[in-house]
Amino acid sequence: MADSTCIKDGQVSGDSYHPPVKRSVEIAGHKTSISLEPIYWDALKRAALAENVPLNALVARIDRQRLDSDVPPGLAGAIRIWLLSQLLAEQAQKKVEG
Repeated sequence: MADSTCIKDGQVSGDSYHPPVKRSVEIAGHKTSISLEPIYWDALKRAALAENVPLNALVARIDRQRLDSDVPPGLAGAIRIWLLSQLLAEQAQKKVEG
């Protein structure tokens, strides 16, 4: 899924309201499964492309960051939190740049 199927013409499409989809990723040489809604998979892929890193590398970084937390969430939750944090940071930067 190179292009987002969840965002069309800047709007959330009906495809966004879909149950989580389980996919395998590799973190530190170990395979694990993550269940995320398609809109989050799309956003994660876009973030990896924007940072010019493989999807597995981005997930591994998010995993390391979550484990540093006092009360680490599950990996899927950490990915959702990370993606929302990125979005909020981008919006705040746009406000500053004005």
